[in-house]
Amino acid sequence: MEPNPSQFRLARRLVAPSFLALVLAGCGEQPPEPKANVQTEAPPPPPRKLPAPDPVLSRGDLVGAASRAASAYAGGETSEGTDPLVGRTFSIKIAFGCSGPAPAPAVSPDAPAVGGASGLAGWSWGRDNKSIELRMTPGDWAGSALIAGSGDAPDWEAVEGFWMPRPWLASDGCPNVRGDPLQTANTAAAPQTLGLAAIFEAGSSRIGRRNGRAYTFTIRPEDDAPLAPPADGYRLILEGRIASYPDGRAIRCRAAGPDQRPVCVVATKLDRVAFEGAEGKTLSEWRPG
Repeated sequence: MEPNPSQFRLARRLVAPSFLALVLAGCGEQPPEPKANVQTEAPPPPPRKLPAPDPVLSRGDLVGAASRAASAYAGGETSEGTDPLVGRTFSIKIAFGCSGPAPAPAVSPDAPAVGGASGLAGWSWGRDNKSIELRMTPGDWAGSALIAGSGDAPDWEAVEGFWMPRPWLASDGCPNVRGDPLQTANTAAAPQTLGLAAIFEAGSSRIGRRNGRAYTFTIRPEDDAPLAPPADGYRLILEGRIASYPDGRAIRCRAAGPDQRPVCVVATKLDRVAFEGAEGKTLSEWRPG
């Protein structure tokens, strides 16, 4: 039976729209997006925390360390290993001239021999009281019993000594104690029992050695105004690193007897010496290192 032409045309009219709708529907669909190749990565490690540097040692730190060393010496205690102070940096202020021009220094009988060099800072009036001279002559301690006379004498070519007066005072300034002048006018200062030894090893550079020469600075008046005595003295600044004796300790003590306060000396390598006014203004400086 042959197909009826009219039926064929009708079928085409019905199929064409359906096909077109399917084509249009297919064009509207978006192809699926490819799945991302997600890889699980470990979180970055936290930044490494470097150890904080040791704080700079102050006068109070050295006073405390020397007191402990004196107690250990008097008690017959010994320590092994390297002293934790060795290698630490320090910056100390030594007040001087608090009571006026420099008096004759008092030194412990068992202190390192100074050979005419006091190891103490002081000031004095210049000619006609028109200037003030600051002076600090390091002591020559290389041949002292505390250093050269010990059982393990270090191989140091030179040792220049600086006293730290009033080792019972941890602060940097002048003492505030004001004694009765009727009772203390002739009272001598206590002997020096705490010092810093600036060491120069055998074969080391000779630059910076004082060889008996003093650190000096002259203060002159401004605009011809007369100078007045300083109300709160001056400051000697010592900065550098803590060194060690042959036994690895930073501080060595010695006493003539059990009822004598031990004299203790800290081994150091100086990087800077300076004079300051009481208000903190640098007057003069030297860099021995």
